[in-house]
Amino acid sequence: MEKTYFAHESAIVDSGCIIGNGTKIWHFTHIMSNCEIGENCNIGQNVVVSPGVVLGSNVKIQNNVSLYTGVICEDDVFLGPSMVFTNVINPRSAVIRKDQYMKTIVKKGASIGANATIVCGHNIGEYAFIGAGAVVTKEVLPFALVVGNPAKQIGWISEFGHRLHFNAEGVAECEESHDKYKLENGNVSKI
Repeated sequence: MEKTYFAHESAIVDSGCIIGNGTKIWHFTHIMSNCEIGENCNIGQNVVVSPGVVLGSNVKIQNNVSLYTGVICEDDVFLGPSMVFTNVINPRSAVIRKDQYMKTIVKKGASIGANATIVCGHNIGEYAFIGAGAVVTKEVLPFALVVGNPAKQIGWISEFGHRLHFNAEGVAECEESHDKYKLENGNVSKI
């Protein structure tokens, strides 16, 4: 079968991987066995994708990112430089916990900033925005903007990545797309 993706000559792609059309894998990156990678992804330099990781289409991964077993990224996810996912809540070198890997799902359109850490078992909602250097220790709601260590929500953000400012009726408009959003019962949805 003809390869329909690009892998730099220094990249290592183990057997058993499914990699979609148009995906690019750059220098010194290791894609480990049994990964599923969608179409038109861009996987930067020095990235590690551990066994069984699942990436949707159009996922952008910047340099020096580690994705460990249990991570699932849906379509259109952005992972900033040197961010990392964990997969065991209480790691010890002398204790084998491969049967305790926890799942972390990053939903469609979410962005995770440079040097952020996502502690395993905490999902990231659709179009959420994790600020650079944040340490996520709990679930992140769709459209939430979170920053800090530990990460705390400081606002809401549109699909286009702009802060949302809600009026008295709980409605906000994205300054770029002019899409409207509704804040109701502590959750945001596009209207």
